[in-house]
Amino acid sequence: MKALARWAETHLDYRFEDATLLECAFTHRSASKQNYERLEFLGDAFLNYSIGARLYELHPEYTEGELSRARASLVNQSTLAAIAKGIDLGPHIILGGGEMRTGGAQRSSVLSDVVEAIIGAVLLDGSHRDAASLILRLYTDRIQTLPEPDELKDSKTRLQEWLQGRGEALPCYRVEQISGKDHERVFLVRCELGDETKSSVGKGRSRRRAEQVAAAALLADLIGEHGE
Repeated sequence: MKALARWAETHLDYRFEDATLLECAFTHRSASKQNYERLEFLGDAFLNYSIGARLYELHPEYTEGELSRARASLVNQSTLAAIAKGIDLGPHIILGGGEMRTGGAQRSSVLSDVVEAIIGAVLLDGSHRDAASLILRLYTDRIQTLPEPDELKDSKTRLQEWLQGRGEALPCYRVEQISGKDHERVFLVRCELGDETKSSVGKGRSRRRAEQVAAAALLADLIGEHGE
């Protein structure tokens, strides 16, 4: 418990009044019924609100869609996992035996969940202001270096807009292969033009990710062909 408290003061610049909240934020459900899932729910909601409010304040020129894309780029699993790694969070996660053996503390899903749970814990232990200040400390650099709105569009959206701009049919996506164990599945997806003249494939740990990779590859090919 003391080690976690020291970690929080060092990496979060926050001192918990209720140390049990901090411990709960680090406890995976495989280790105890008293785990981080409820805190994660609370932290996720407050994180989305806080980032949304900050973007609204900083970018009065953004449309609703641009604000949504900007927020999504900041509160997604990969960004949260990167934040977790940056504050050396993984070694402190409390896991059950099975999760420890399968490397649960290194999984992006677990790391991102714990970051959200910590935000929820600070919200309950302190105040809205404390939780908002923590979020801004964790996100300041990322907010300042946020790409332009058009750059935040995902590959499927950019491919669709490129094709629509030329009056062409939308692409179709087809899962060609699923391999690996249940918790390590890899999807192979083909993205194909409506007239079946051109296609590309993409791999990913989810169907959605594989579709994005395939769309990016096809868009790059099309842009290259047109010399853009």
